[in-house]
Amino acid sequence: MSASPADDEIRDLLEQAGVTANVELVRNIVATGLALGTDGTERLDLKITASALAEMRDAFRMFAPYLDRPKVTIFGSARTLADDPLYAQTRAVAAALAAEGWMVVTGAGPGIMLAAMEGAGRDASIGVSIRLPFETRANDVIHDDPKHVSMKYFFTRKLMLVKESKGFVAVPGGFGTLDETLELLTLQQTGKAEPTPIVLLDVPGGTYWAGFTAFVRDELASRGLVAADDLERVLVTDSVEAAVREVLGFWTTYHSLRWVGERLVLRLRHPLGADAIEELNERFAPFLPRGPITTTEPLAPERAEGDHLELPRLAVRWQQRHVGELHQLIRAVNELGPRL
Repeated sequence: MSASPADDEIRDLLEQAGVTANVELVRNIVATGLALGTDGTERLDLKITASALAEMRDAFRMFAPYLDRPKVTIFGSARTLADDPLYAQTRAVAAALAAEGWMVVTGAGPGIMLAAMEGAGRDASIGVSIRLPFETRANDVIHDDPKHVSMKYFFTRKLMLVKESKGFVAVPGGFGTLDETLELLTLQQTGKAEPTPIVLLDVPGGTYWAGFTAFVRDELASRGLVAADDLERVLVTDSVEAAVREVLGFWTTYHSLRWVGERLVLRLRHPLGADAIEELNERFAPFLPRGPITTTEPLAPERAEGDHLELPRLAVRWQQRHVGELHQLIRAVNELGPRL
């Protein structure tokens, strides 16, 4: 953002307010707010902006104490009844992941959201609810708990349901569940979100996700509207055990990634041996025209920010459009890593 005559006043204001971290980013937020005023922005647009910013702040503050704990988001319908087999499946998945130290993020309503929180328990549950005229309060598990935030807008709610989580489980639901699942798939397809495990969970004999994948194959992929392999990074299953393995297994050796210019850096929980790295280069040779996968020390931007400097690393000049293959690379890293 270009400098404005108010820059000095904004900086003085931030200093008086005691803002000492990320000063430039906070300055940009304040300057953008002032620019909305001088632009003559319509009142409704200003109300949307103010409300969205306020509720994002509330959500960021709510999540802050739990940033170091892994989280899985569970999507599903508020209309699912307690005697539906999907309810029991959801409770079982949430309970198994909570037992491994994961927190469960979901909406704070009834149905699948309640099932997920019952499975995880109150201490491991985080609720991100949407204010609707026919849902006046959060469910009994998370009501009055500090790990719950209520949001006015679906777009800010979806941001928080996705942003903090390292795994996703979607069970059959209505328009809202499909909206959330399709947005998640879009973020993964376009590389706008880092790779994560995604599970589409049904009950044994269920046809919901089978019908969905058939629609993607027959109506979307066949017309060239999506790639034929776009769903290969997604696990479709009716098994609670397989769903849990998919979420946990994605993080056995792989830890995180970072782009440094054209170089992709994969941070690992455990180092890979020379034989494993050689196998990676053989498997992914068609995607490595600009050089092999190698070990590396933390790169300069990582060192400057203290970004997981303790972890072993791999680096490669990876083409960002190969999003699906990046998922495959991460899975191969986990496969070739040490068996714990």
